Amino acid sequence: MTGSAPAQRRSRRALRAGIAFAGLLLAASVLARAELIDAGPADYRARLRALRPGDTLRLAPGEYARGLPVHGLAGEPGRPIVIHGPASGAPALFLARPGHNTISLVDAQHVVIRDLVLEGRELPVDAVKCEGHARWAHHVTLENLLIRGHGNNQQTVGISTKCPAWNWVIRGNTILGAGTGIYLGNSDGRAPFVAGRIEDNVIVDSLGYNLQIKHQLARPRVPGMPEEPSLTVIAHNVFAKPNAGNAESARPNVLVGHFPREGPGAEDRYAIHGNFFFQNRHEALFQGEGNIALYSNVFVNRHGDGIHVQPHNDLPRRIEIAFNTVVAAGTGIAVRNREGQPVTHRQAVRANAVFAAKPIEAPDAAGNFTAPLAEADRSLNRPRAAPGELDLYPKRALPAPGNGDEPQLDGLPGAHLDFNGVTRAPGTVGAYSGHGANPGRLPRLERQ
Repeated sequence: MTGSAPAQRRSRRALRAGIAFAGLLLAASVLARAELIDAGPADYRARLRALRPGDTLRLAPGEYARGLPVHGLAGEPGRPIVIHGPASGAPALFLARPGHNTISLVDAQHVVIRDLVLEGRELPVDAVKCEGHARWAHHVTLENLLIRGHGNNQQTVGISTKCPAWNWVIRGNTILGAGTGIYLGNSDGRAPFVAGRIEDNVIVDSLGYNLQIKHQLARPRVPGMPEEPSLTVIAHNVFAKPNAGNAESARPNVLVGHFPREGPGAEDRYAIHGNFFFQNRHEALFQGEGNIALYSNVFVNRHGDGIHVQPHNDLPRRIEIAFNTVVAAGTGIAVRNREGQPVTHRQAVRANAVFAAKPIEAPDAAGNFTAPLAEADRSLNRPRAAPGELDLYPKRALPAPGNGDEPQLDGLPGAHLDFNGVTRAPGTVGAYSGHGANPGRLPRLERQ
């Protein structure tokens, strides 16, 4: 016999409640399996292999001499695998060993590695490497690593990716005296680095690049890799070469290559803002091509040039250079295209403050304040001082010429903020909004 309608409704509600309760029990059971695992130099390798989504491997202070192979470790969205050392005090110190990269990543996903010291001992191995034979590595966070002693040669790298990599966060790391500080992608353009965040790092005195992101050929169809237009953000870093480099193998502090010419990734863009670029004896501070928004940065090169946007493996495409302060002995900002090649995208230089022997060389430059290098002493607080006392805040308001349209930075992170993180006042030029005493922290060779 069929029950009454109210009884049927009560039965269905009870069934739904039971299913929901069973789901909660299952979720609680999964979360309960996430563990905090303590390990030291003697047993960490065995513990490493057993990590599951949500687990944290907490490494004790000490010397670790057998590397950190992050091979096949798979966290999940919201439940990464975390590997970390002490945030303060005596460190978890990983010592380089011949023939092995210290932190080696292969087919890793949703992994966080932080608070480690990586000592290279001047061996020809990388501190962190996503290996070339890996299929991919995605949603990897590298945070608060101290990388030193990796300057054996220019090909010895602090942080390197050599397979398809996406949604990486490289944050708060210090890389001192490496051959190359950070090298993302492969020289043949077939290992794209996509939708990354590189922020709050300090990279000083690399033999070659402080940072290079390689050009990209057609994007491989790897499951999960972004195909929609994405943004790689380079923000609030220090890129400095006051003492390193040589004329025979001169490299800019930072070089970013082009995205795919067509298909997935062709509309990707770099947002490069709030960084401190300091000194290069043999090259420009920055070089790039492709789709670039370069804004609210400070550039100081008392030896040569500031910014070069020019053909490298392809061409400059969408370019927006705005609200930067540049002090350079050579050319401040140069935007160059291949001779005879038509310019098909906006390539605008707007609202910058440039003090240089040749301030701006660009076909579409308007609304900038430009002056000879000597004028920097009269217009800026302390442009000749060393980092820590260096102060490029204007002594007086810099007049902004009224010609030219506004910079096109809508939707980009920090677009409305100056170098100090202050909301930008209308009509200002350069990295700072305001004049007189600098209310912010002065640029240093340490985290901004």
